[in-house]
Amino acid sequence: MTVTLGELAVRFGCELHGDPAVTVDSVAALSQAGPRSITFLANSKYVAQLAGTRAGAVILDAKSAADSPVPVLVVTNPHATYARIATLLHPDPPLRPGVHPAATVAGDAVVDPTAEIAAQAYIGDGAHIGARCFIGPGSVIERGAQIGDDSRFLARAFVGHHVVFGKRCIVQPGAVIGGDGFGYASEKGTWVKVPQIGSVRVGDDVEIGANTTIDRGALEDTVIEEGVKLDNLIMIAHNVRIGAHSALAACVAIAGSCVLGKRCVLGGKAGLSGHLTLCDDVVVLGTSFISHSISKPGVYSSALPSEEAGTWRRIVGRIKRLDSMARRMRAVEKHVGFSAVDRDSSED
Repeated sequence: MTVTLGELAVRFGCELHGDPAVTVDSVAALSQAGPRSITFLANSKYVAQLAGTRAGAVILDAKSAADSPVPVLVVTNPHATYARIATLLHPDPPLRPGVHPAATVAGDAVVDPTAEIAAQAYIGDGAHIGARCFIGPGSVIERGAQIGDDSRFLARAFVGHHVVFGKRCIVQPGAVIGGDGFGYASEKGTWVKVPQIGSVRVGDDVEIGANTTIDRGALEDTVIEEGVKLDNLIMIAHNVRIGAHSALAACVAIAGSCVLGKRCVLGGKAGLSGHLTLCDDVVVLGTSFISHSISKPGVYSSALPSEEAGTWRRIVGRIKRLDSMARRMRAVEKHVGFSAVDRDSSED
C-alpha cells in the first residue's frame, strides 16, 4: 500500500514538517530505512542514527523534530503512532472466506460465512466462529467454544471445550487455552485427579503468544480481561484472573487462583506463588519471584543482578554464613547488654 505523508498526518493526528506529497509504502528501522519507508524515533539511545537516516519520513516528538534531515510526523507518542501506521502499511493477508476441504467442521457448529477455516482445522460440536475470523491450519476449536468477531487463531492453536473469546483476539501458533488445570487430591501417597469443570473467558482485544498455556478453572472460570497482552511461553494456572490491559513477558509463571489487577506488567521469567493478589498498576521486574500479595502500586523486584563468577561465589558463601553470623551477633549483644529493643530502634 502506498500513502502520502499528508494522508498519514490527517489520519493519525500528526503535525507534518515537510512535503505532504511524499509517498511511503513500508516501515523500516531508523538506520535501514530508504526513501520509500517511514521509521520512528522513540528511544534516546538511537538519536545518533537520526542525522544519517535516509527514510522518507520519521515519526518523532517535538523536541527531536529540528534534528531530522528528512520530513517528520510530530506526535506525543511516536511508538504508538508508528504501530498504527505499520498496521496500515503492512496489513494481515486478506481472508478467503469459507471452509477448506481438508478442514473438519461438526454438523451443528456455527461458522460465519465471512470466516476462513484453514486446512486440517477442527471445529467441534456446537462451537461458534464469529464474523471475519481466521482459524489457522491444524487449529482445534473444541465443542461449545465461542470465538468473537475479527479474531485470528494461527497454526495449531488449541481452544478447549466451552472456552469463550471476545472480539479482535489474536492467538499465536501452538498456544493452548482451556487445557486441564493441575488439580489433584492427595490420598495415602497417591494422587486422585480433580475434574476441572470450569472454563476460560477471554475479553476483547487480547493477544496470546506462541506456546503459551492457560488452564481452565477447577470450579470457576479462569479469566483474561480485555486488552491483556501475553508473550510466548507463559504459564497461567487454573482460576487465575488477569486484569484489563496487563502485559506479561515471556516465561512468566502464575500459580493457581492468583488475581492480577488492571495494567499490571510482569517482566520475563517473573513468577507468582498461588492464591496471591496484585493490585492495579504493579510492575514486577524480570526473574523476580513474588511470594506475597501486593496492595500498593509500584515497581517490585526480588532478583540479584549477575556478577563475575568468582565474585558471585564469594557472595553466595557469605549468604550461607549469614545465619551463623546472626547467632554470634545476638550472643555478643546479649553479653554486652544490648537488647532487641535497642537494636530495633537503632535500625530505625
